[in-house]
Amino acid sequence: MTVRKKLRVLALMHDYLVPPDDVSDVDLVTVDWKTEYDVTSTLAELGHEVYPLGVSDDVSVIQRAVDEFRPHIAFNMMEAFREVTAFETNIVAHLELLRLPYTGCNPRGIMLSRDKALSKQLLVYHEIPVPGFAVFKRHRAVRRPPELRFPLIIKSLNEDASIGISQASVVDTDSKMRERVDFIHESIGTDAIAERFIRGRELYVGVVGNTRTRAFPVWEMHFDKMGERMHQIATDRVKWSAPYQQKHGIRTRAAKTLRTGLATELQQVARRVYRALKMSGYARMDFRLNDAGQYFVLEANANPQLAFGEDFAESAEHAGLSYEALLERILREGLRWKPEE
Repeated sequence: MTVRKKLRVLALMHDYLVPPDDVSDVDLVTVDWKTEYDVTSTLAELGHEVYPLGVSDDVSVIQRAVDEFRPHIAFNMMEAFREVTAFETNIVAHLELLRLPYTGCNPRGIMLSRDKALSKQLLVYHEIPVPGFAVFKRHRAVRRPPELRFPLIIKSLNEDASIGISQASVVDTDSKMRERVDFIHESIGTDAIAERFIRGRELYVGVVGNTRTRAFPVWEMHFDKMGERMHQIATDRVKWSAPYQQKHGIRTRAAKTLRTGLATELQQVARRVYRALKMSGYARMDFRLNDAGQYFVLEANANPQLAFGEDFAESAEHAGLSYEALLERILREGLRWKPEE
């Protein structure tokens, strides 16, 4: 199926991220709604009719927009509903009930990939290397399994975008581990997962497609000015604070100096992860590469950051797929996807 010359696109986004009509006096690089602006403005420039719809805590606005606008497809940029990230799956399921095609990952793929423990169990079954891990549920005693050795990194079990991750997330004693697990339980409000911390390089591989997939070039996060005592990890500030990025020389670019064949192998593994977790649309796989050259899959990110200039779009560009062509490809995959598959 080819994308029509002109589509009616219902752009779903959080109500507080709807771009203003007039952006003449705005720094479009630093605004919170950069992704939403980049996607909607680019689709409009491509000739599509775009209807930006802010969604808060009422799904009936989607039904009304469907009835009034009669879109061919929804471009889904929702990451939660009522600020609950676990409800992201329900938004996509709602679109399927409306029989409205949509971009990005299907509900099953979102659910499987978002749960860091469940996804790792599935990858272990498929003989894909992941770090050792243990889950610590809320309101239960925190006891480290003896086979899980330090250092560890403590994360939220099902939050993404590095929420709750900081330098303090890497721990090397049981007392520090319990302290950080308690922080996740109390401050983030989710169960916690402790993973064996892999010292080394932070690598990403983007994937687009449904049954037939394409993996983009391996991308790497660099920490050029990070002190030796600091862990080179994608913390919340590393990902979202421009001043922090500038201070520590944090940037992403195509990975270089990989051993022969490793880039191709990582792309193949990324596509295997994609299939194992029943994903569709587009996603980004996160890897760690240790000093011995061994790689480990950290997690799979459904519907990753899609702003112009971010690592997913940049890796696509490096593969010869412009930002405009990338969005068209994502639309095409959304039109092709069948919920019954």
